[in-house]
This record gives sequence, structure tokens and C-alpha cells, in this order.
Amino acid sequence: MTAVPTPAESRFVERPDGVRLYVEVHGGGPGGPLVLLEGLGGDIPGWRRSLPHLSERRPVIAYDFRGNGRSDKPDRPMTMETLVEDTLAVLDAMAVDRAHVYGQSLGGMVAIELVLTHPARVRSLVLGATHAGRARASRVRPDLRKAPKGKPFLALYGADFAQANPDHVAEDLLVGSRNPQPPHARARQGDAVAAWDAWDRLGGIRVPTLILHGTEDRLVAVANGRRLDSLIPDARLVLLKGTGHVYHSERAEDADRAVLSFLDEVEAGR
Repeated sequence: MTAVPTPAESRFVERPDGVRLYVEVHGGGPGGPLVLLEGLGGDIPGWRRSLPHLSERRPVIAYDFRGNGRSDKPDRPMTMETLVEDTLAVLDAMAVDRAHVYGQSLGGMVAIELVLTHPARVRSLVLGATHAGRARASRVRPDLRKAPKGKPFLALYGADFAQANPDHVAEDLLVGSRNPQPPHARARQGDAVAAWDAWDRLGGIRVPTLILHGTEDRLVAVANGRRLDSLIPDARLVLLKGTGHVYHSERAEDADRAVLSFLDEVEAGR
């Protein structure tokens, strides 16, 4: 089993509404800090295959969104702005003025809204398996979304990967089950996604941007990655062939290599 990395630091950040957000810091080094923003229902251990690579030369800050993991899970209205303000609070608590921001799925949407509304806080952007608004997002064909009866989680993976790597999938399920998300939290996060749209604002992004997407993503169509690439000025698109929505689980090393190369280029001013 892939071990969950031990953080260099962990703490809770309390928001004015009383919600506590669980935060971990991994690694260190001279590189600029990287903030990881997880997907809907995800938590920090979902990044366990990437954390050792990403934190080799820089501090990596990961936190659980309200409703996820070890953060509080209040049954209250939530918007994309709520999640952006939570992210800013984490950055402030960690004394980080400006960070590289890497968001996957829901985290990518939060990252987009963050850079559009608080551009001075974002040094670069990595968007993984995401879109800029559900109502106008490209759809996955219904036949591709189907998973075996009683196993909806398999839709997270490329079909060939899940079949060929049952132990890998079982491990992800086991790790993900340790801090389950209550139904009300999933619904509140879903409401935030449904009410948000940034497609017409993407041209305003002015930081270096890397887009990652699996070619067999069965939850967020790969066409969305291509659309983000076409609408964000000077963005770079990397497609991970044969991978699904959780490409960072299926092919962590390949995804991390692309991210680290991108961050090195940004910091070198290229």
C-alpha cells in the first residue's frame, strides 16, 4: 500500500463562521509554495502518490475543503466564493502572500475563481480534470459514464485501468473511506458548482497556466480541458493518454513530472 506521507506540519485554521479547516504542510526547499486544492469529496490522502514528488524542492500546502476530510462539515449554504475565501484564509495563516495553485476537479474551479478575483495571490495555475462552469461544460457521452452496478466509483478511472489494476483501486477506496463525506456536504459543494460559471472570464487570467486532463475522463469530458486551453491566454495543455478523472492516482509520476517541469519554468522566468 502507498503510505500516506507524514506532514512536516499540521494544524487547523478557524474561519470567522467557526468552521475549522484542516491543513498540512509537506516538504520544503527553495521553491515557491504550492497549494493543492482537492476534488469534491476528496481529502489530503487522495494526493498521497503525488505529495512525495511535489514536495521535494518546495513546501506543499494541502488542506481539506469544508465538508471534506478532517475539516468541519457544516450543513450550511456554500458558494465558490466561500471556498475561495477559505483558501485565502489558509494562505494568510501560513504567511504565504503568493503561491502556485494546483486544483483538481472542484479544486480547479476554486483555483480559477481565486486567480480571477485575487490575481496578486497566484503565481501560476495548474488545472486538472476541471471546467469553468457546469451549465456550459462539454458533456461526457452517457455510455462512457456508466460503471458496473453497485460500483459507481469505477467511473473515476479509465476503463482499462480499473480492470487491470483492481488492487490499486481497492487501495484508493480504503484510504478514501477513512474520512467519509456526509451527503449534506456533497450536496452543498454541488450547489456551489451548479451556481458558478467563469467561461466568459477566462481571458482575464494573466498567470502561467498548465492544464492536465485524462483522455478517458468519464466525469469531466476531456473537451473541457481543450476549451480551457483555447480560452486562457498562453495556457499549456498536457493530455494523459488512457487515464480517467483521477489521473493523479493512475499515473502520478507522469502528472507530477509535468507539474514540476512547469513550475521550474515559471520560476526560471521562461
